[in-house]
Amino acid sequence: MIFYHGSKHVVSNPIAHGSNRENDYGASFYTTQDFESAKEWACKNNEVGLVNKYQIRSDDFKSLTTLDLTNKDEYNILNWIAILMHFRNLDLKFKQLFSSRLKWLEKFYIDVNQFDIVKGFRAGDAYFAFPQAFIMGQLSLERLQKVFVLGNLEIQYAFMSEKSISKIKFISSKEIEQSYIGKYYSRIKTATEEYRNILNEPINDNETFIRDLMNKYE
Repeated sequence: MIFYHGSKHVVSNPIAHGSNRENDYGASFYTTQDFESAKEWACKNNEVGLVNKYQIRSDDFKSLTTLDLTNKDEYNILNWIAILMHFRNLDLKFKQLFSSRLKWLEKFYIDVNQFDIVKGFRAGDAYFAFPQAFIMGQLSLERLQKVFVLGNLEIQYAFMSEKSISKIKFISSKEIEQSYIGKYYSRIKTATEEYRNILNEPINDNETFIRDLMNKYE
């Protein structure tokens, strides 16, 4: 199995808890299996970056415990939102205004540190506005799911444990073409435009907002 990590640096020895704690799934080593996505991420600061390539044996990967948040049979988008809200540094006013909703969401939280790997959507700073809009009651659950489908949000793999990191073999590091500078923000722009269009669509009676879910799952 091949994984990629976009960065400004060569990362030949990844660290299990080396990233910012406020990332989507906390401090871990974030990767993707999508080479194009990794190239966009590597150049997201408007400068040429590098994509680091890694390999892990399929048997080794299967031996690791994985929280697959993309598995709709076991988890739903509320699990994902609860994890995001747990790790992100939320604005104080936002926390005060929506404290009861944030508290309610905690029942859907899953302790990601119980797993070696977390597989799930990548929110990113710009995409994080969409789950916030859901909590504020501006966006229904159905529209939130639709936004992420249309925004072509990529899947990431967060290597959480020392055990998972030990299974990774560094293969190479490649400098990315200058043509990828700006593509990361182009993806965000597309998602934001779709979000605005969806937000302005007439509300129908079948939509589910957070207040409805709170009444249903008290």
